[in-house]
Amino acid sequence: MSQRAVLLINLGTPAAPTAPALRRYLKQFLWDPRVVEWPRALWWLVLNGIILNVRPKKSAEKYARIWTPEGSPLKVHTERQAKLLRGYLGQAGQGDIVIEWAMRYGEPSVAAALGRLKARGCGRILVVPLYPQYSLSTTASAMDAVSAWTRRHPQAAQIESVRSFHDAPRYIAALAAGINAHWMDYGRPDKLVMSFHGLPKVSIARGDPYYGQCLESGQRLAEALGLSEADFAITFQSRFGPAEWLQPYTQASLESLARAGVRRVDVVCPGFVSDCLETLEEIAIECKAAFLAAGGQEFRYIPCLNERHEWIEALARLVRDRLG
Repeated sequence: MSQRAVLLINLGTPAAPTAPALRRYLKQFLWDPRVVEWPRALWWLVLNGIILNVRPKKSAEKYARIWTPEGSPLKVHTERQAKLLRGYLGQAGQGDIVIEWAMRYGEPSVAAALGRLKARGCGRILVVPLYPQYSLSTTASAMDAVSAWTRRHPQAAQIESVRSFHDAPRYIAALAAGINAHWMDYGRPDKLVMSFHGLPKVSIARGDPYYGQCLESGQRLAEALGLSEADFAITFQSRFGPAEWLQPYTQASLESLARAGVRRVDVVCPGFVSDCLETLEEIAIECKAAFLAAGGQEFRYIPCLNERHEWIEALARLVRDRLG
């Protein structure tokens, strides 16, 4: 049992851009107490009585806008990242490290991926949740799924995990490389907006480090790009429910910038390593329309890290540093 392995975990995706598939996916995702902290009995009534009867159709329409012939963009990019990581480690003489990937919600499941690693005799597994900034609703939830499996297989493997990499120099450098490459083609904007996924403010009040790590990632990225405070803004997207979430909100900020006379903005999402619904539909389609409708002239979305070689190199170095 000496085989080493890496398990990459991303958030999840429905199997198809259809209402039935979205209903299955949302039922699993929104029932996670890390995601929605309401009392279980009350939330069961709201989730099953209202949300799962209304939201799947609307969400399916959004997914249909970004779906590719290969499937969900998040699944496609995560699978490609795993294959490239395997190749980069092989070039570094560590081709013996087994690479698997999984989704916290949907397929392939965390339990199934860990089962495959167990079957291959992997006795030491490094779990890498693909969230740069730590949050209880993402990183901790991913580790909940790992812990549930290890309770059923207590002697299966030695499990280690990466808590976050929000300030890792190679991650910041990979982000900067992608933005600079974009600017080589299109020039610099009037304002660079760094949009991170939102989180209810109550989560931060309870000690979740996510907000501080987002600010640190944004500041380090601005320094790597040589930006002044006036050149960029840090905002938060993807609100859900009636509670107050982290501010400033991305769409409202973009509309305010347009009304203030900012002609061109570029938006980048440093909290996502793979393009997905939140980046390709919410930002590149919905927020673009809102900015232009408010009087803005040019809006460009800068893609996530995806398969950029700087990012795969950063991921490979992270793995090598942890596994030796």
